[in-house]
Order: sequence, then C-alpha cells, then structure tokens
Amino acid sequence: MRLADLTTSAVGGEAKEFLRAESESELIEAVRSIDAAGEKLLIVGGGSNLLVADEGFDGTVLQIASQGYQLSSEDSCGGASVVVQAGQNWDELVHETVRHAWSGLEALSGIPGSTGATPVQNVGAYGADVSQTIAAIRVWDRQLSKVTTMTNSEIGFGYRDSALKRATTAGSPRYVVLTVEFQLALGRMSAPIRYAELASRLGVSIGERAYALDVRRAVLELRSAKGMVLDSQDRDSYSTGSFFTNPIVAPSVAETLPETAPRYPVEGSQEVKLSAAWLISHSGFQKGFGLELSGGRASLSTKHSLAVTNRGEARAEDLLAVARAVRAGVAERFGIVLHPEPLLIGCEL
Repeated sequence: MRLADLTTSAVGGEAKEFLRAESESELIEAVRSIDAAGEKLLIVGGGSNLLVADEGFDGTVLQIASQGYQLSSEDSCGGASVVVQAGQNWDELVHETVRHAWSGLEALSGIPGSTGATPVQNVGAYGADVSQTIAAIRVWDRQLSKVTTMTNSEIGFGYRDSALKRATTAGSPRYVVLTVEFQLALGRMSAPIRYAELASRLGVSIGERAYALDVRRAVLELRSAKGMVLDSQDRDSYSTGSFFTNPIVAPSVAETLPETAPRYPVEGSQEVKLSAAWLISHSGFQKGFGLELSGGRASLSTKHSLAVTNRGEARAEDLLAVARAVRAGVAERFGIVLHPEPLLIGCEL
C-alpha cells in the first residue's frame, strides 16, 4: 500500500505492511499484535496531517476506520454528550452536530481527517479548537497495555499540541485514540464568534453568535476559497493544510516586527502569537512560489501562502524543498524559525 494513496498531499512511498481496523476491538487487537511482534507502527486516520518520505515506512501502517457516534446524554443544563468513534470522518460529524442542533463545532467545518486525530493536534480554525468542547477521550495505552480514559485537563491541550502528541515518536503514539466525547450546547445558535474574518463574513461582532448553519456555510466558503477543503479537481487542496504553525514568541520578539504584523494574545501567557502566513508573504514568498524549485511538481498554494501543495506527480522531497526555502527565507528576513504542523515521517526539514 502506498502512503500516497492514504494522505491528502498524495505523496509517500510504500508501507512494509498495511492493516485496516474497522472497530475498536480490531484496533486494539491489531496494535497489540504489532507491538508483540516488535514492529514499527504508524497510525493513519484521514491522512491529512502526515508527510511521509518517498522511501515509505519500514513497518506496519494501521488505518483507523471505526465509524459512527452515539448520543450519551442530552439535557437543557448539560447539553449533549456525544461519543464518537476515532475513525469517523470529522466534517461529516460536524455536519451531524449542526443538523441535530448541537452547538460548538460549526467553526471547525471543512477540516479534513478523522475525529480521533483532533485531540492529538488540538485541531482548530477560525477562533475555535477542539479543546473547547472535548470532555474526555478513551485510549489504548500501549505502555500499560490497557484502555484508559483521559479527561480534558489530563489531555494537556496547548496550541496545536497535547499530551498525546508529546507522547508520539515518529508517528508512533503511546496513546491510540479509540473514542472522543464532546460536550456540546443545545440550540441552533453557534458558539461566540472569535475570529474577525468569520465575523465579518457573517455580519456580526466578535463575541456575538450566529445561526450555526450559517457559520458552517461561511466557514466552508472561506476554506474553499483558500483551497482548504478537499476537492479532487483543485490541486490547491492536495496538501497537509497549513504546513507551518503560527509562531508563539516573547513580546520582545514581536516588537521587532512592523506595526502591521498581526499579533494575537495567548491565553494564560505573556507570549504573543504571530501569523505564519503574514511572515511568509512579507518575506518575499507569494502564492504559487516553488514551481521552478520543484520542476513544476509542488508549490505554495495559489490561494493561500501557508499550504505546500502537490501540483501533480510531486514527491515528498518536492514539498519539503518548497517548505525549506520558505522556512529559511522567513528566518533570514525576521529571525523567526517556523515549525511544521504535520508529522514528518521518515523525513525532515
């Protein structure tokens, strides 16, 4: 099995072995067998946050394909408690929550991948992230060989980070997510809008609410315009999404940037979050950069400077060449080193 066939960037070589688990019991049994055999393990869900080397993966790739969700409880005080299988398609879940008037996930519409991956990366967009709605997760702890439950506080969420991610080495996690439990408010109105671009599109002020269905539609429109919704006809969507995280820096570093550089407060910290897209574009890298560098096979998206895209027949090394040039240019211009958001398997910047 080629990893290129399992990832949204459509790059990556062959897996030594490939397994697919369609239920929780199959998933646990597969992981136990792989560990007992001493094989390397790479977990794949929707493949939207992986960049795998052209040489492939010298071990077993296990695709999580468990599907479905269950309403655990629903009341006017506590809201809806929804338990979701790790392999459930994320955007399909978001659509279901909006349809059922369970509020809180609507701003995360259109993000590719599976539900089980969302707590690992603390997936977020447009002012929302999953740490705001995840109550708990159930995981298979490979170190202790048992199923355990982790509450929101135990997951240790940070910006695009978690204890799950910190316990993952080269794509091989200590904790394999089995189910994710979301606690969602009841109602047709969204969570408060926290992102200026989205608020403007909806015609509301920051902190106000809108109909969740309107929020979902607006987010899908915004993401599609940036090539951030998977579309087989749009080469800009053949990527890992945002390739670099927004840097979090000390105030003294932020002060060295022009006044026009976006700055965002970091909750519970004196540090400042910067815009990686702004840094990239103001370091001389325009949308579409990289075609000459990669022989026409890869480039920054023509719609969004933060995505590195497969223009057709690209190798992993082509995408990495574009990303390296961008990272070096930003470091030279602003003295800030960008860090990759996707997991790099068998390769590095």
